[in-house]
Parts: sequence; C-alpha cells; structure tokens
Amino acid sequence: MLRVFVLVAGLFLAPSARGAEDLTALLKTNCLACHDASNPSGQPNLSALPLHPADPRNAEVWVRIHDRVQSGEMPPRDGDPITPSDRTALLRVINQAITTEEERQTKVQGRATRRRLNRIEYENTLRDLLDAPWLPIRSVLPEDAVAHGYNKVGDALDVSHVQMARYLEAADRALSGVVVDQVKQPEVTVKKYYAREQSSFARKMTFSQFNTAPERAAFPVMGYTAQPKVRDGTEPMSVGASDPVARELEGIGLVQGAYEPVEPKFDQFRAPASGRYKLRIMAHSAWVGPNGSNHNLKNPKATSPKWFIPNLDDVSAGRRSEPVTIYAEMPPRQLRRLGAFDVQPEAGIHELEVDLLAGETIRPDASRFFRSRPGETRWQNPLAEADGQPGVVYRWLEVEGPIHEVWPPRGHQLLFGDLPIRFPPGNKRKGQPVEIVSTDQQADATRLLKQFVERAYRRPVPESEQLRFLPVIQQQLALGVSFREAMIAGYTAVLCSPEFTTCHSEPGPLDDFALAARLSYFLINSEPDAELRAVAKTGQLRDPQVLRQQTQRLLDDPRRDRFVTSFIDYWLDQRKILNNSPDAGLYGDYYLDDWLTDSALEETRLYFTEMLTSNLPVRNVVDSDFTFANERLAIHYGLPAMEGTTLRKVMLPPDSVRGGLLTQASILTVTANGTTTSPVVRGAWIMDRILGKTPPKPPPVPAVEPDLRGATTIREQLAKHRNQVSCNGCHAQFDPPGFALESFDIAGGFRTKYRALAEKETRVAGLARSGQPLQFKEALPVDASGQLANGESFHDITQFKKLLLADERKLARNLVGQFTVYSTGAPVRFSDRPAIESILNEAAANGYRTADLIHALVQSPLFLNK
Repeated sequence: MLRVFVLVAGLFLAPSARGAEDLTALLKTNCLACHDASNPSGQPNLSALPLHPADPRNAEVWVRIHDRVQSGEMPPRDGDPITPSDRTALLRVINQAITTEEERQTKVQGRATRRRLNRIEYENTLRDLLDAPWLPIRSVLPEDAVAHGYNKVGDALDVSHVQMARYLEAADRALSGVVVDQVKQPEVTVKKYYAREQSSFARKMTFSQFNTAPERAAFPVMGYTAQPKVRDGTEPMSVGASDPVARELEGIGLVQGAYEPVEPKFDQFRAPASGRYKLRIMAHSAWVGPNGSNHNLKNPKATSPKWFIPNLDDVSAGRRSEPVTIYAEMPPRQLRRLGAFDVQPEAGIHELEVDLLAGETIRPDASRFFRSRPGETRWQNPLAEADGQPGVVYRWLEVEGPIHEVWPPRGHQLLFGDLPIRFPPGNKRKGQPVEIVSTDQQADATRLLKQFVERAYRRPVPESEQLRFLPVIQQQLALGVSFREAMIAGYTAVLCSPEFTTCHSEPGPLDDFALAARLSYFLINSEPDAELRAVAKTGQLRDPQVLRQQTQRLLDDPRRDRFVTSFIDYWLDQRKILNNSPDAGLYGDYYLDDWLTDSALEETRLYFTEMLTSNLPVRNVVDSDFTFANERLAIHYGLPAMEGTTLRKVMLPPDSVRGGLLTQASILTVTANGTTTSPVVRGAWIMDRILGKTPPKPPPVPAVEPDLRGATTIREQLAKHRNQVSCNGCHAQFDPPGFALESFDIAGGFRTKYRALAEKETRVAGLARSGQPLQFKEALPVDASGQLANGESFHDITQFKKLLLADERKLARNLVGQFTVYSTGAPVRFSDRPAIESILNEAAANGYRTADLIHALVQSPLFLNK
C-alpha cells in the first residue's frame, strides 16, 4: 500500500503541493481500499488517476468523483463511511484545482470558443437579411454536429472545405434567388383551379386492372349529390366555362387520405416564383352510402356488395367536420406542411397565407381518414358504419400571388439599390436574367458593397474592411462578367466570410454588438433586428434595465417561435420524432397516422410557448393541470371528446395521468423505437434532459432484446441484466424513472398491458389505420412502480411526478443549464456552478418561472462574457 501511496503522490501535479498532499492522504484513508489496481471492479482506479484538470477528460472524471462524493453516493452505504471533515476537505481540494484551471482558461480564451452559425441560424439570417422568408438554405448545408445536446456548441461546429463549398453554394443560391427576373412588377394574379380539371383527381374516377376498389376511387359531386353518369363516363367531366354557376358546385370527393395510389393535388398549379401566396380552398364534408362493391372489369354486373365498401353513387352532405392538412409538394413527393383547417358539411372557403417555392404544387389530405394498404385481407375503412362512411369533397383551389409589398423586393434593393433594371438588348423573354444598368461600375460597386457589408455584418465595420471584397468584383468585371453577376460574386464572398458566418468576440465582457448578436441568436435564432442594432449602437445594451427590456421584447415577438422550435428540437429531441415509424403489426393503430405525429409536435411547442409567454414555474416541466389538444390528441389521451384539428388549451381532469412534458406523446415517441419501449432509454433520457445528470457511456454489454411474443416483460429481462456488476451501478439510477413511463406505449398511449404479436384467433378486435385487422394481443401486465437510487418508492407515474416535484430547484438548475448551453454555445463547466446557483437564487422566490430564468441568465456573467 505504501508503494501505491507514493505513486499517487507523484502523479498529482496539478494542485498546489499542499493540495496534492491533502488529496493523497484523503484518498489513502477513504478510497484506495476499493479504488486501486488490486480491485478491478472498483473503477475508477484512483491509484493511477492524477488530478490534471487541464486535460478535459481527466477533469470530467474528477468532476464525477466530486459529485458522487458530494451527493453521498460515495462511499457507498455498505462501505466504510467518510467523516464530514474528510468529505469537506476532499471536495475542497478537487473544487479548487478544477476551478483554478477553468478560470485560467477563461481568461485566455473565454468560456465559449468562436463558432460558425449552424445551418438553421444561417438560413434564418439570410432570410432576414434578404427579406425572403421562403429561401431554402438549410438543405444545402451539411448536417451540424451535436455536442452537449445542441447544434450550437463551437467545439463541434468545425469548418471544413466541404462546409465552405456548401456555404458558397447556399449564398449564391440565396442571392440569385432574390434578384428580380423581370423589369416591371408582376401583377398579382388570382386564378382558380377546379378539382374536375386536375388529372390527379379526375383520373381516379376510372377503374383499371391496378385498382378496382371504391375506397381508392374519386367520385364526382354536384353540390351535395353524386353524379353516376359523370363517374361512368356517359356525361362530360365538367360543364366548364359555359355554365359558371354549375361549375362552382362541381366537386370531387374521396373517402381515403392522401396516400398512394390516391394522391390528389391541384397539379395544374405550379408556383411560378418563390414568394408569398394566398391559398383559398372550397371544400365540404360528405357522407357516402354503404353496400358498394369492388369493380369487376370483365363483368361490371357481377358484384358482391358489402356494407363497408362505399357506394360512390350514393352521396349526401357530411355529418360532421373533417380536418384537412395542406401540403406543398415538390416532385418527386417532397412534402412540406403548410397548415390545416376543418371543412364543414356546408361548403366553405378556407384561406391560408403561405410561402411557396417555385415549382411547388398543393396537396390536400383528409387527416382523419384511413390509408388503405394490401394485407392478409381486403382492407376495410375503420370509419365505416352500417349506413355509410365519411368523405371530403374538394371543389377548387384559388391562388393569389405572388404577393410583393414593394418592387423591386427589399432583397433586390439591398443588393442593387435603385439602379435601373432592363432586359439585355434583343432579350425580352420573361424568366431570362435581367440586366442591372450601371453607368459607373467602379463607383456603383464600391457604394453598393459598402452598404451591403454594413448591413450584413453584425458590428461596426471599418471602411477598409467594407471594401475587402471589392477586388473580387473588379476581377469578375475585368473578365467580362455582367455587373449583376460580378456583384453577386462579391456579395457571396461577404456571406461566406468569417465575419458573417461566425459568432465571435475577444475574451472578457461582450461589447454591445456581440451581446446583441448573442441575445438575438438565443431568442429569435437569427441576426439582430433594426431595433436591437440601434440600441447596441447607443452603447446602452449592457444597462440592466435596457437589456431586460430588449430580452422581453424578443420573448414577446412572434419570431420567438424559431427559438421554441429549435430549442425543444434538441433539448427534448423533437427533431427525431420521425426516426422510427410505428411497427405496422404491433401498432397498426398508429401506423401511417401523420395527424397524430403533427398534433403531438404542435402540442409540445405550444406547451413550451405557454411556459414562456405566461412565465410559468419550472414545475410545469413535470406536471400541470392543462395541456394543448385537438380531436386526435383527445382520443389518444382519453380526454373529453373534442372535434377539429386546431389545438387549444384544455384543462385536464383531476385524475388524468397527463400534464407536464414527460407524458406528452411527442416525448414518449422520441424515447421509444417504434416497436418497443425501454425503461433504460427513457430513464436515461429523464436523467439527462430533465434532471441534468448525464449517464456515462454504457460498457460493451449486449443490449436487452425485446420479447415480441410477450412471454417476458422488460422488467424481468432487465433484472437479469442488472446482475452484471458493470451494469448495476448506473441502471439502479436511471431504470426506475424509465419504469415510471412504462404505462405509455411507443406513441404515448396509456396502457395497462404490453402488446405482443398474435395469431388471428387471439388478436384484439379492431382495424388498423391501413384498413387491415389489428395483429396484436394484450400480453403481460405493465408494472410502472420503482424505487429511486435514494430509496424513495413510487407505484405509478403520478407518484413519480410528485417525487420529482419535491426538488424544484433541481428541475430549474437543469433548465438554466440547457438555456446556457443553447445561448452561449458552451457547456456548463464546473466553475460555472456558482453563477448558475446565483441565477436560481434570484428566481427562487417566484417559483423558478421560465421567463424569469431566461432574464436572470441574460443578466449573468455567463451570458455577458465570452
């Protein structure tokens, strides 16, 4: 043991000599009996682990040691206890060594390293700079690396030659996209596209060898009445312009959602240019009678009517509203959700104002309807009743646009000011590049470049720097390139320069312009707006009152939705919700259910927005008496019946297991894999994202494979898993929180029993969203009880929530930490902890309210300094 003592004493070089001696003695007395080379299970081996906080990996291990000693996890309960004085001394030595080293690093380089804008920030910045909210920039850039849970950490946002090439492509595409392509302002056109004239609607009326099913067929309606002769082709598809009154009443209906082979779209419309449009859709719900039959191509009279097959010649007005989702579609099948509304039994016009990309068309989807899929039986509409089934009838789409508030648009004006526009001589064809007329190219290039740089950069720019890229333009002009393209080349260089693509400042306090940028990229995920720039220019932004006012202004700004979406996409992993599709066999009731997925995402976004705007206490992360729901979520959650697609704030019944984030469908979906749930995954997620305790990487032990036949539960399997010494220490901490969520399936539905694949005779009765019979049975019962590492027990999710709420400061500490990483681009370090506690102290009296935590963070040294 003396040899180990000497070895350890020689390795501790980072602390002071006295500190090393103290640490060595403390370890020898309290730790080395278990944590030395002679005990392989006693990891880490402290006899070979110097305290060297300049090494990040070494510091990480010692921080973990510090925290486990501080929390009482070490020494373990069955080990020799450590005296209070030794515990205090051990914590002090580790604390001083790590804090001293981190403070030294901060003086040299600051807390945060210089970082580039991530692709979301870059897209938003270009959209705001060029006043073009439709610009598709994100998809051009590579996926950003994630560190400490976010895509905003400088250490992970490297700049490679690939990244620079993509920046060049993105910048050139954005700049070229905002330059006008015609001399005069285009007239705002208003044009109707009748459903009868759209091939994707009309051709579905005709049966073929590839489709003989009425569910997959469109049907013509005049007003609210079927038109059998139009459907069988003995009368014209439409009365056309010869009878405008009747034409307005013509429609085409469907009883299935938009899914192959039924993919209705208004394909005669293609957005002529990217920009703002108003869409108006005339539609109504319908009721289609029963006792239809598959179409027999060889002998149409030989039919076998069935009550659940729609009779497309028996149509009447609908019995209820039907939710419809509107997508923009870019071939081939690239869909982008634009919005949703409820069509009523009475025909009505529904308007959306949207941004479209050139070439996109419009696809409607009746969100509630099933999507027929082949299977072991003929599909059957789950919504069919004995006397019929619901349908939606579309009459027409009217498009107004593109809409320009000014001409040329502001993005063009930023690039070329008021220089005249003309078509090159001999070229007057619409859509061909226009010519920017400059009578003094050198002077105009100098003037325009200076103005652009002053606007693009987020800080004052010396004149020498304003003209840094003028040689790029001059070189292009010398090569005979047009003035327009030469200027775009220069502007592209500006938008790819480090001054534009990165957030940086010198170590120490941020100046007003750097502070404005940090605040703006925090709360609106984009560059500072005109007001924030103006305040920064006065030099008053660091004034606490002014900074608070600007922070609140941005929190009240609708653009904060960018922050909400981006923040919870990473904090709560919402961006991963489509990573795993529900298993078609075990979870056929969720398979193909885009309405549920969209509603779940929107619920979480609206919920967190409510926490911000109403400044709700942090306890709402875990529990609340409200949520946001629509018809689909009300069914999913077992809430009182609702109708319609719009989510609204609803009060939860007193006995509801919902409330808070943990039991929302989006959270429960991203913590499952589409087939099974795992207490390990969900428990580790809660520890990391809600409690701020990141689990260590697991040892190389085979994962537990789910039993899809239902013979054993996951709890039984994990009990065997935890018998391994290398697994038990961590699993004892994060398995119990995961067990608390076992009452919720892979999409957040409440359950008392697990599901297992089954033979026909033992299956649960019912139909999947595909129209096929459900393929699962109820298996073993769910046990949602557990015991936390501190010995506290719970029987279900309700009791577990109460245990979490017993320490609201822990919840607040985690949320502040998440805000800190997101806003500063740097993790919360050991030496940052006093600042975090100061923020918590400031917000404690008011219940750790969400917006209060943000205000306190923004006013703290963590935010005000690099």
